[in-house]
Amino acid sequence: MDVMKRLLVLLGCSCALLGAADLSAVRNLYVMPMARGLDQYLASRIASQGPFLVVTDPKLADAVLSDRIGESLQAQLENIFPTPKTPEQIEAEKAKAEEAETEKDTSIAEAMRETAGKLESPAQNSSFSRSKGNIFLVEAKSRTVLWSTYEPPKSTAARDLDRAATDIVSRLKKDLAPKKEK
Repeated sequence: MDVMKRLLVLLGCSCALLGAADLSAVRNLYVMPMARGLDQYLASRIASQGPFLVVTDPKLADAVLSDRIGESLQAQLENIFPTPKTPEQIEAEKAKAEEAETEKDTSIAEAMRETAGKLESPAQNSSFSRSKGNIFLVEAKSRTVLWSTYEPPKSTAARDLDRAATDIVSRLKKDLAPKKEK
């Protein structure tokens, strides 16, 4: 299990090195809700020191900062930045909507079945996570991890969360700085 975590961190770091050129294209950043309220400390540090503008509307963001990747982040990004549909998908949805309109059943049981699968999953928006210090900068449109780091706070105390946020922003600024030729 420990080997998998190390492999994930190594993979994330190598992705960050490969995407360094794309990192400079990010201007507006949205900070996703994170475990222990770390998002608030990060937003504060980035806004005051930051290499980016912190936006409160995720639709205005070029990238998002998150403490997890996977299905929950994918679902949140899909809600914010829907994948464009092909003309075939649009036609299929129109045909399905027309068919549903003609066969509409107004019974209460049918209405209950209709919404059963459409409710948003609370787990996708929960700030409780398995995150233990990983931070990912993900490009909003392409869903590519541009940068990542590992900085676990020592505790949930405000000073430790602020120190972790300061260290994360320092690393981000260092990785954004142009490399000097020797």
